[in-house]
Amino acid sequence: MTKAKGSADKNLSNVVEALDVEPVNSHHAQQLQQDKNDRRHKDSLNFDQPSDLEHQRS
Repeated sequence: MTKAKGSADKNLSNVVEALDVEPVNSHHAQQLQQDKNDRRHKDSLNFDQPSDLEHQRS
């Protein structure tokens, strides 16, 4: 594997930048909250359950 050039993970730094935005009105706040929920949902879909590891696909 190759080493990362920077000290921080680029994907993680992008998420931090996205979460650091201050909403300007209620609609913008709702959009930011939906983005956060979408990231959380996508992360939960990518999470391996222990039962999934018992029966690996070949």
